[in-house]
Amino acid sequence: MSGTKKESQKVIFNRKLSHDYFIGKKFEAGLVLTGTEVKSLRLGNASIEEAFVRLDRKSCPILMNAHIHDYRFGNIYNHDPLRSRFLLLRTNEINEVRGALERKGESILATKIFFKSGLAKIEIAICTAKKLFDKRRSLKEKTENRELERALRHHKT
Repeated sequence: MSGTKKESQKVIFNRKLSHDYFIGKKFEAGLVLTGTEVKSLRLGNASIEEAFVRLDRKSCPILMNAHIHDYRFGNIYNHDPLRSRFLLLRTNEINEVRGALERKGESILATKIFFKSGLAKIEIAICTAKKLFDKRRSLKEKTENRELERALRHHKT
């Protein structure tokens, strides 16, 4: 077989993020995983709704609260679903993350997990929490845009 095998790409999104937070600068980081975690991710068995990034004492970024479900066939080699996982970032990106964590009101949250060239990657972003009136405003704008699109589509036909 001379062709390359096209693997089905399972992408795990954090769908609540854009509703609850303003999303700023994004980073792509590598994930340090065990074998059963990778297999479980390839099946799409994960949740990153509560995931966030912290720095340890040595300023290494760590992903916390990401729930990667047990691998069904992992038996005794299965991993702890809520264990903390190291992230692989460049030094200048780690410095930006450190600066964002030191600023008041900003946090680093996971937006999606995906595979790139066979390696598990995670997209993290610097986020600022929305107030209640911001959530209402963004919901109103989304509804108005949807109605406008519907009117334009109806007008074309």
